[in-house]
Amino acid sequence: MKNSEPLLPFYEFIATNVSVGIHAVDLSGKTIIYNTKMKEIEGFHFDELADRSIIEMFSFRQHESTLMRVLQTGKKEINVKQTYWNKNGHEITTINDTFPLYDGNKLIGAIEFARDITSLEKLVYQPLRRYGEPLTFDMITSDSESMQQVIANAKKAAAVKLPVLLIGESGTGKDLVAEGIHHAASTDPEAFVTLVSRRSAQSVLDKLQELLQDDKAYTFFFERIDFLSLDIQEQLLAVLQSLPQSKYMLIGSVGSDPIALIAEGKLSKSLYYFFATMAITIPNLTDRKEDILPFVDDYFSRHRERFASNVTDLAPDVQELFLQYDWPGNLKELELLLDEIVSFMTTESTVTSDLLPLHFRFKVQQQDATDREPEFFMFHQQNNVMPLDAYLREAESYYVQNVLNLYEGNITKAANALGMSRQNLQYRIRKIKKQ
Repeated sequence: MKNSEPLLPFYEFIATNVSVGIHAVDLSGKTIIYNTKMKEIEGFHFDELADRSIIEMFSFRQHESTLMRVLQTGKKEINVKQTYWNKNGHEITTINDTFPLYDGNKLIGAIEFARDITSLEKLVYQPLRRYGEPLTFDMITSDSESMQQVIANAKKAAAVKLPVLLIGESGTGKDLVAEGIHHAASTDPEAFVTLVSRRSAQSVLDKLQELLQDDKAYTFFFERIDFLSLDIQEQLLAVLQSLPQSKYMLIGSVGSDPIALIAEGKLSKSLYYFFATMAITIPNLTDRKEDILPFVDDYFSRHRERFASNVTDLAPDVQELFLQYDWPGNLKELELLLDEIVSFMTTESTVTSDLLPLHFRFKVQQQDATDREPEFFMFHQQNNVMPLDAYLREAESYYVQNVLNLYEGNITKAANALGMSRQNLQYRIRKIKKQ
């Protein structure tokens, strides 16, 4: 562009007000651009960065800084997810696109575009947090005898303030129980801190050490300690053993049998013994299906209250589907499915089968087919491998029939779902019948 001067005010306005964080540095790491959104994300002001290198200023994320890597390699990095503690002590998660900047063939700097997904992460990893309410035991659906026992044990743990180990698969609600323990043991709703071990291991120790400088009786929830390296686990244990137990509530969690994790070299035996003063196992949703419909009712009640919606219940056939399904993602999967369903509802009050997402209906049907016909889809004919063309014909027939069943034999709807014309689908059906 020959004359870009008239456009500079527009560029400046865009860079300042765009909802994506922008951070550009020169070859020495000195900040050239640092927009309003990036300030919100990381907590710095441009004046704090203007005369200093990111090598110095961003030591809190130096080990994973995409800007620094791109400066070193000269190669772009796209869709890099980063979680770190910002200047204000808040845990932030971003998706970053970082590009090298060249003047001709000479590298002159790098620029990063950061999309803040912190709120989305909380929705995915911490069910029910969207409501902005303290997550007490009263908010946890516990109609089943097994969950009532979990709550009873958790209340005992809160009363004695001894270390607790929560055991359960992903999505079972370990975070809900942990925060319930906190609110039963503490009068400070802001003193509950989750340290997520699936992210940077060093950041867990760094944040813990930082918070211990405060004169505050925190509840620390170390989520999935089995994701930490054994070396970090031992360092964590050394810090925890030095703490006055009467001041802090310490809760850890693992995703499966801790004894098996120790045997596999994924969990320190010493750290397990420290947390397992009281061990509470949270059952999978498929093992407590009597909690499913009460949870759905509670979800709809909250949705009506917050969004003034009309949704009240599930149709009987949908209830049956929910009770039949195995819920491999547990409570988290159920809540995210309900999120998807209600997002498409307008004036409807009852969730009918046609409002269920196609992917969920297909998963339920696949599960049902697997339960009834575990050897339907065979790779072998007697002792020989099935020829590829024969296998593909079997696969096409199986898939087409399942989609037709989903749409109750409606050719037009099935064709649309399969991405083909009605005539093409009819041709394939006739071809399959002749096989």
